[in-house]
Amino acid sequence: MAMTGPAQLAPARAGQPGAGRPAEPPNILFILADDLGWADLGCYGSSAIRTPNLDRLAGEGLLFRHGYACTPWCSPTRIGLYTGRYPTRLSVGLEEPLTTHAEVNGIPADHPTISSLLLAAGYETAMFGKWHCGWLPWYSPLRIGFQTFFGNFDGAIDYFEHVDTVAEAGLYEGETSVEQAGYYTSLISDRATEFVAADRDGPFYVQVNYTAPHWPWEGPGDREVGAEIRRRFSEQSVPTPLIHPDGGSLAKYAELVEEMDTAIGKLLTALADAGRADNTIVVFTSDNGGERWSNTWPLVGEKGDLTEGGIRVPLILRWPVEVAGGQVTDHPINTLDLTATLIDAGGTTPDERYPLDGANLLPWLVDGADFPEHDLFWRTSNQGALRRGRFKYLYDRRDRSVLGNWPRRHGPFHLLYDVTVDGREQADIADHHPDLLDDLRETWERIETELLPYPAGHPGVPQPPAAKPATSEPD
Repeated sequence: MAMTGPAQLAPARAGQPGAGRPAEPPNILFILADDLGWADLGCYGSSAIRTPNLDRLAGEGLLFRHGYACTPWCSPTRIGLYTGRYPTRLSVGLEEPLTTHAEVNGIPADHPTISSLLLAAGYETAMFGKWHCGWLPWYSPLRIGFQTFFGNFDGAIDYFEHVDTVAEAGLYEGETSVEQAGYYTSLISDRATEFVAADRDGPFYVQVNYTAPHWPWEGPGDREVGAEIRRRFSEQSVPTPLIHPDGGSLAKYAELVEEMDTAIGKLLTALADAGRADNTIVVFTSDNGGERWSNTWPLVGEKGDLTEGGIRVPLILRWPVEVAGGQVTDHPINTLDLTATLIDAGGTTPDERYPLDGANLLPWLVDGADFPEHDLFWRTSNQGALRRGRFKYLYDRRDRSVLGNWPRRHGPFHLLYDVTVDGREQADIADHHPDLLDDLRETWERIETELLPYPAGHPGVPQPPAAKPATSEPD
């Protein structure tokens, strides 16, 4: 796929001569989309969805063509982002995605997180938007290092009615339910914009978690759709009326993405007007691959799947005083690498009792060091994957069809792809590289033994983990 915009002009390259570490710690603005497909932005090849602000961000920064979410599900990826560790090191990471309100399902307050570490290092911390890492009365962003929170706890919220998947009031200020009229994407952006524009002495870490373009399929002019969805809660004809399988379209999906892009543009303008753009690290990415209306071409798969379409996502990083703009790289990285990098950029270090699972990219970004080659690991209840350089090992317990109506083959399968030339993962080259397959498989299995087991007998089905109330045990 050809990239559009300024980013296509720069070659992929590692070990850039860096400007050295800045004298002042950078601000950090992390923007997370929800279920955004790899090819849903203009800078990633879309001609159907207009995203001028994100395209500009890519042109001013570094665009990753092989950027990945650390899981194909929303809540586990968020757990990985905040802890910097494989999500299933905690019991909450076993539910795909998190739906059960329980005392065992959340990020423990005593577990170090990027927010708690940066807070201790002198950062002001805030989250605006979707949390989805545990429910009250046990869990909230305020209990893992965020000083300010305005947003929703659940995995989805109506953009107008602000009810969650079980028809409860979904909008919160801190840990208090609130009512506020407005389109949710705009509400998130308005609050984040106020925060970055405010006068302050020290650095900030702001996490902006849009629910766009996640269902329900409501653009800024669809208030009546929200009212109809709220009415449907009395019928409960589907697991949650927010899904509304009779709604949406390609055009409506484009509205959701374009409205988010407009909101991000206002946020970035406020950052620039406040004189903070140059020494602010802005990261934009998605929690997992797209679903239903999204575009992942030429990749295959979608949210929930460990094929490329389920985990490869848009990923852009801009830091004007340190990283030259207009660059594109094919180096593969994922969410956990971002956490490790931002912790170092913030001038702090991980808790040694909880070693991070991602690679620190900061020496490569600013010091001129070589790119830190490292394996990327994924695991779900019915799949596993490990990427090393060009190659990706895919373990799949599910039955697969070879072609069309040919008889299905029964799993499990151990597959090998060169995803730099076969992003559609159609040419299994395992028989051509048996030693490499064995090596990648052994590495995956070794890492897998360090993680909590999934509940037996229910592959792919969300199960509340049977455990005592969540505590955080160091390695």
